[in-house]
Amino acid sequence: MAISTIINKLRGKKILILGFGKESASSYAFIRKHLPQIPLTIANKDQLADIAVFVNDPHVRLLTGKRYLDTINKYDIVLKSPGISLKHIVNFVDRDKISSQTDLFLQAFAPQCIGVTGTKGKSTTASFIYHVLNHLQMHTLLAGNIGIPPFDIVEDITPDTNIVLELSSHQLEFIHKSPHISILLNIFEEHLDHYNSLLDYMQAKFNIARFQSKKDYFINNTEDISTANLFKTNKIASQLVGFSLSANPWSAFYIKNHYFCRVENGKEKKICKITSDFPLKGEHNLVDTAAVLAAVSCVKNIDTSKIKEAIYSFKGLPHRLEFVGKFNGILFYNDSISTVPQSTIAAVQALKNVDALILGGLDREINYCPLIDFIRTTDIEHLFFIGEAGRKIMRLFSRHPEVKGYYYPSEKNYFFCTSYEQIVRIAKECTKKGSICLLSPAAASYDMFRNFEHRGDTFKELVRSRKKLDKKKKYGKVKRET
Repeated sequence: MAISTIINKLRGKKILILGFGKESASSYAFIRKHLPQIPLTIANKDQLADIAVFVNDPHVRLLTGKRYLDTINKYDIVLKSPGISLKHIVNFVDRDKISSQTDLFLQAFAPQCIGVTGTKGKSTTASFIYHVLNHLQMHTLLAGNIGIPPFDIVEDITPDTNIVLELSSHQLEFIHKSPHISILLNIFEEHLDHYNSLLDYMQAKFNIARFQSKKDYFINNTEDISTANLFKTNKIASQLVGFSLSANPWSAFYIKNHYFCRVENGKEKKICKITSDFPLKGEHNLVDTAAVLAAVSCVKNIDTSKIKEAIYSFKGLPHRLEFVGKFNGILFYNDSISTVPQSTIAAVQALKNVDALILGGLDREINYCPLIDFIRTTDIEHLFFIGEAGRKIMRLFSRHPEVKGYYYPSEKNYFFCTSYEQIVRIAKECTKKGSICLLSPAAASYDMFRNFEHRGDTFKELVRSRKKLDKKKKYGKVKRET
């Protein structure tokens, strides 16, 4: 069994579990089930909240504090948590020793895996593939960055199971084996706090195809510039399957004249028509659907006669252009997943009728100039800013292009707020009736929230709890900072 492959790689080794989030807790549970007496060391910067788990385990050693990384080279295998960054010591550690639950899982089950990565769209795309395959009566499991550690599904895997893995750059950074079918949706500036450079982030993403063989498939966005640049310096052994929004010589799957199309044996074939009731909004979701169709086409022994029924029955995930409701004549949408400018641009383009836009959060040194240039071309009248990223974007509206002393006047209304309660209250007073108030922050959430889900849920709760306008409350424009 493939499980024995994982166990044999761990047996007799000196193991360090680095970090202790959800995935690492799953690794601990797996190891203890199959190797109950093997010595383990768990290293975490902060004190572990649930120490009780280890009280009765005499074979566990705990390392905590600022120097928790100091002994990393003393172990045979380091199972790194995705949240741990090694950027400050990456040149001083033996990369061959660095592994993870994802790495071990792929070494055992790669031939059955469909891996999905990309800066944006990977959760929806992975869930979409999972939905389509199950709808077509193919036994399929979903795991990975979507919140299900791969080890948690090993008991449910049979030789005929398809495994869809959502894979973050952090999970891909130190893998040694790539999935049989790999999908790279796009690459934008993101997670620059975790890596020493944008190139390091891009190379981590590209690992999803780096270790494939000629029997494998690499499904890539032929219109993504960053991916194209990676092809120039990285050789890929697998079979390339291109997808894109529009037809081009390198794409086998694309959109043309309101149809999903594919090229097979040199001939163009229509897969199904894109109608007004297609479940996902926006061109970015159409191109990701082309990637879904490409992935399904690579699965063996599949009957695609019900493919239209399968894709039209899919429902989008929460926090991704999610309609919250209509209150006081205003349509509220939650797109908290948008943590980069390109995703926010796509959200505005998809909805079209946005009058109020909420921006900001944790500042991760992302370039916001393209977002500002785009917003200036729209009919958005009210801009709400929050957090350090919000303050930065607000200032750039006055100073971009980034030349000292440059001032760009704007007719848009700016509001810098200190809470989401304040944002929702003002937005309900000033957003035009019949138009949209959109949360699409273009920034991470960790300054004020546990994650983007927490931010989105907070926004939804506030919107739904304030059903009546408090017209007596006054508000004013926030003075533009220069």
